[in-house]
Amino acid sequence: MNFVREMSAVRPSGSDLLTEQIVELIEQDELGPGDRLPTVQALAARFAVAAPTMREALRRLQAVGVVEIRHGSGVYVRHAGRRMVLPNPFPGPMAIETILALLDARLLIEPHLAGLAAHADDAAIAELTELLDQAGRLLEGSQDEPLTAANLGFHRCVARCSGNPVLGQIIDSLLDLYEPEQMEILRLYADRVHDHDEHVAILQAIQAHDPALASERMQRHLEGVRTVVSARASPSEQ
Repeated sequence: MNFVREMSAVRPSGSDLLTEQIVELIEQDELGPGDRLPTVQALAARFAVAAPTMREALRRLQAVGVVEIRHGSGVYVRHAGRRMVLPNPFPGPMAIETILALLDARLLIEPHLAGLAAHADDAAIAELTELLDQAGRLLEGSQDEPLTAANLGFHRCVARCSGNPVLGQIIDSLLDLYEPEQMEILRLYADRVHDHDEHVAILQAIQAHDPALASERMQRHLEGVRTVVSARASPSEQ
């Protein structure tokens, strides 16, 4: 039996089929991040399974970042589309060395993606602009969590606008891995306005369809973040 026949002989399990059906539902209904799925009971009835079976399938999809289960609220799409690159859902606390290593990984990829994003269409650039407008409004607030989410959303959107889904998902997964640590990075960076201004400069280069400038500004931005985080981390953290 050749390789293709061996692969075709593998049959997905019932739980795999159910999770695939949920992903297909998200695609068919064109649901995006933040959109709410039907209730567990409605999904169970739709696919003719018991509610506990449906909950288990949704937990599997939550573990790989496709949906988010908000207790008392419902199930929401977190990442639309099929993910080829997945983060570890249980990475545990991260040392400063690991955070710096993740920033190094981003430095290798994100400047290239920013350059590619300079070729994005008007709709994609409009989405980037709206994200930065939202972040700008949050600068006036005192809460760091919404601003961190908006800043990460900008980086995720730049990656999506690159047109390279694999590299985009790698960045998405890296950001997922240390999203809680971004709050600490924001504390160490300690200059919300400067961070936002650098994002605006990146956007302006993308709007000007200047790949070299967009790449250079993303490189400079991430290098600055890494330098400040490394310098301001306490000796005990390092």
